[in-house]
Amino acid sequence: MISTPLCELAGIRYPIFQGGMAHVSDGKLAAAVSEAGGLGIISAMNFGGTKLREQIREARSLTSNPIGVNIMLQAPTAGDSAAICAEEKVEIVTTGAGNPAAFMPLWLDAGIKVIPVVASAALAKMMERAGASAVIAEGGESGGHIGEAATMPLVPQVVDAVSIPVIAAGGIADGRGLAAALMLGAVGVQMGTRFIVARECGVPAHYKSLILKASDTSTIVTGRRLGHTVRSLKTPYSRHYAQVEYTDISDEELEALGVGSLRRAAIDGDEKGGCYLAGQIAGMVKAEQTAAEIIEDVMRGAEAVLSSAAGYLS
Repeated sequence: MISTPLCELAGIRYPIFQGGMAHVSDGKLAAAVSEAGGLGIISAMNFGGTKLREQIREARSLTSNPIGVNIMLQAPTAGDSAAICAEEKVEIVTTGAGNPAAFMPLWLDAGIKVIPVVASAALAKMMERAGASAVIAEGGESGGHIGEAATMPLVPQVVDAVSIPVIAAGGIADGRGLAAALMLGAVGVQMGTRFIVARECGVPAHYKSLILKASDTSTIVTGRRLGHTVRSLKTPYSRHYAQVEYTDISDEELEALGVGSLRRAAIDGDEKGGCYLAGQIAGMVKAEQTAAEIIEDVMRGAEAVLSSAAGYLS
């Protein structure tokens, strides 16, 4: 059995976090992942105010294991979400798109461990100084908003830069990815795309179908012009965006083109107008499974890879 410092830090059995994906990660999915031994994470972007509280309480009703909440710090609801997490005493808060320093006293006083997502070693050091318990080093292979560095070079550089634990994310879907992350110095992984096809995930069937049919070339990166770099599946929407991004379209028109596109995909199942976020590993995801089956498969695969690794030594 694989056990790392992340298991003790987060109070979980297996060193696997489920990513906090906007309009995807709700209380039901988070509870299923936590109940299976990983850390389920609710996206605060899905729910403002009382709705976030309701999702936290729904997850609590389905599992007694730790749960987390992801907060995008640039969101207008970030302050309310921060307060609700403290009041509900969630075990873990992960953050993105900003510096959580303003909320750290509130969360630390509530006994919450804060684990920011970072895309560089410099940002990881800043988060350590702010009081983070760990960091998630996320490479550009991931779905959603991405940085420039890939996971393979990013993770060891972050590991070398900080003294707190590092979780690897981006391009990880199976036991081989977990084993590789551990060899790079990480203490666990965060996975998003694979959990989109979990049976407990409530996205429209079309979203899951796109991932299950994906190949290694099924994702596209758009949004660099406006500084909102995003990886998503190739669909009529994303192809159109890519076609017009560097034309004479104004920044305002381009920005408007993106408004509501994530919701149209993950909530409405709009096959033409939705932006379906997914990482490069979408082509590795071949079956809809329960969260427990996904975690079991990843752990079993990692154990097999690590057990056989000694064969390379002479």
